[in-house]
Amino acid sequence: MNDSSAHSRTADSTAEPRTTGRRTVLRTLALAGVLAGTTLSALPPTAVAASGVSETYTLTIRHLDRAGHATGGYRTHVTGISGRGAREEAAPYDESGTVTVRLPKGRYLLDSTLYGPDPATGTDWVVQPRLDLNGDRTVTVDARTTAPVDVRPPESGARRLNGIGFVEVTHDGTTRSANIMTAREGLRVAHLGPASEPGSVKEWFDTYWSGARADYALGYTFTSNRALTGLVRHPAADELATMKIRGAAPEGASGTGSVSVQPSAGPTIGLAQSLRLPATATVLVTPERGLWDVTFTGPAAPETPPNRYEANGIAVHAGATTTHTFDNAVFGPALDTRPGARPAGVRDGDRIALDIPLLADGDGHAPSAPRFRTATTTLHRDGVLIGTRRGEPGRAEFTTTPGAASYRLTASATRGEGTASGGRVTASWTFTSAAAARPAALPLSTVSFAPDLALDGTAPAGALLRVPVTVQGAATGTGVRSLTVSMSVDNGATWTRVPVRDGRAEFRTPGPGRSVSLRAELTDARGNTLTQTQRNAFRTR
Repeated sequence: MNDSSAHSRTADSTAEPRTTGRRTVLRTLALAGVLAGTTLSALPPTAVAASGVSETYTLTIRHLDRAGHATGGYRTHVTGISGRGAREEAAPYDESGTVTVRLPKGRYLLDSTLYGPDPATGTDWVVQPRLDLNGDRTVTVDARTTAPVDVRPPESGARRLNGIGFVEVTHDGTTRSANIMTAREGLRVAHLGPASEPGSVKEWFDTYWSGARADYALGYTFTSNRALTGLVRHPAADELATMKIRGAAPEGASGTGSVSVQPSAGPTIGLAQSLRLPATATVLVTPERGLWDVTFTGPAAPETPPNRYEANGIAVHAGATTTHTFDNAVFGPALDTRPGARPAGVRDGDRIALDIPLLADGDGHAPSAPRFRTATTTLHRDGVLIGTRRGEPGRAEFTTTPGAASYRLTASATRGEGTASGGRVTASWTFTSAAAARPAALPLSTVSFAPDLALDGTAPAGALLRVPVTVQGAATGTGVRSLTVSMSVDNGATWTRVPVRDGRAEFRTPGPGRSVSLRAELTDARGNTLTQTQRNAFRTR
């Protein structure tokens, strides 16, 4: 390969862009390609299909470098959008710089990457979002028409890591796309050909940078009838949003983790860095790019899958800071409150299923591989044991009988690995349930405690804490009839009820090196109950 760019194709979306499945593959390939400096394809260019249709035309494509000379340093793709050529894709090449291909009548997307013998001279990307092939045609891809993509952060010494340009073109309900990935600066871009329909061309550029003060994820999106010719963005610091990502090391469990930040929408590369825990990463992002996703991965023991947390769809605002803490106490049950999320407990005929993150971290992030020694879930019907399940915390299925009855569902887990224990979490719910014509959510609630803890999971000894207490689940809809909070300093041997004022539990921590346990007892307006106990929830220092 003659330059540092990597080019990937995705051209198989109909009606709506299928960005979700495409994005994971593209991100993985993009990062590998940028780091290796090699050319790669998400979908290998296919030969022109033998359509059997007589109405085909010759498309001639001429390629000129920045001096106006014919060049063989190019990669060109032609992708069908609509008409008889809607499913065609071709990557014609001839070292002379002029190449011909015969294609069925239709609307096409053409994009071409031109590169010189010296990677330092940069790369040109020319996009023609509307190529109507209704007769023999000649198209000239001319590097002299391009203008620079000049996007850079406010920190002058920041080092550019990588970048991606992506274009989507929609016509007659079908979307096709093309992209370019570059590890170096020097990218120039241009629109080619006539304008497409208003709003039919969506394009974005993401660049990622590493600086001494912070890292930067700068992304910009555009919707128009044309591809971009050049892009200049030099945002000031107060035009960016700050994301502080804190990786904890509770109970002295140090190690190296990692954090990645990327826009929520569309294929991208993302910004990734390692963290020697406990540590805080600071990333400045562009609000114009929309919502953002953060993934934190903790250290893993040999032959053990790493524990990964995700926080997706984070809204950011210019000049504002959002803070996200991962893998810190207080560990306990958490519900997915996003619209459309699957309920944590479901009754489907004679089947009762529980799927609740029982060991979510203090910010409510669910772990991909929770660290636990033991986990047990039991179900009682009218006081009679239905069954006991052991395995992954908070996950179990039971078979019961269809009639209405009173149930007690209890899930518990002992945190830690090997012989080390970080405490025990137990949640016990009571509710009345009967089989129904369709699956129904069980009326489960949880309570989260969010004390202000250091990244080693500790609070100051002898301090007066006002701990935020948040109710999730069924009780938020029906209302709370009663809620009491208790704390223990002897690992649950004795409990002391503490006041809850304005959504905060108030108590004083014990002396240094002691553990604090927490318990919540809740009854909702319909009589469903929760007793939630978190032994050794956090420690003092």
